[in-house]
Amino acid sequence: MNKPYCKILISSCFLGNKVRYDGQAKVINHPVIALWQQQNRLVPVCPEVSGGLSVPRSPAEIQGETGKVLTCDGKDVTRAFLQGAEHALAVCRNHNIQFALLKESSPSCGSQLIYDGTFSGRKINGQGVCSQVLSANGIAVYSEVSIEKLIAVIAHQDSLT
Repeated sequence: MNKPYCKILISSCFLGNKVRYDGQAKVINHPVIALWQQQNRLVPVCPEVSGGLSVPRSPAEIQGETGKVLTCDGKDVTRAFLQGAEHALAVCRNHNIQFALLKESSPSCGSQLIYDGTFSGRKINGQGVCSQVLSANGIAVYSEVSIEKLIAVIAHQDSLT
């Protein structure tokens, strides 16, 4: 009988899906990602697409004081970002997911850094909308920058089962 592995929510772009705002992917070439795929652990999601946004789409950033998410041409896409975050949370609940591996600096997925809202390329400390919602609901969010920490946590958890 196969051991049931814990599931991990993962940014869809990490697995080669061209869902980013610019129509590109951000593949993570890491042997552990390949192993987790073989173990059927990974549950891909793109909160922005799940929230109804198109590919490609205008770049968006969180506006510091208001917390709204605006595109570079001034369109308020906050509702789509929130809907995508709620979808990601529902996926986590449906699959009993406790860990997420999401794209750093994204206005949805950033776990430590996001762009400052001025479309100047400057990053600040902060979380994207989806990361905020997941974290507030007890899901540990990691990024490609902190993937080694997630690998260690998963290895430890596997050793307990």
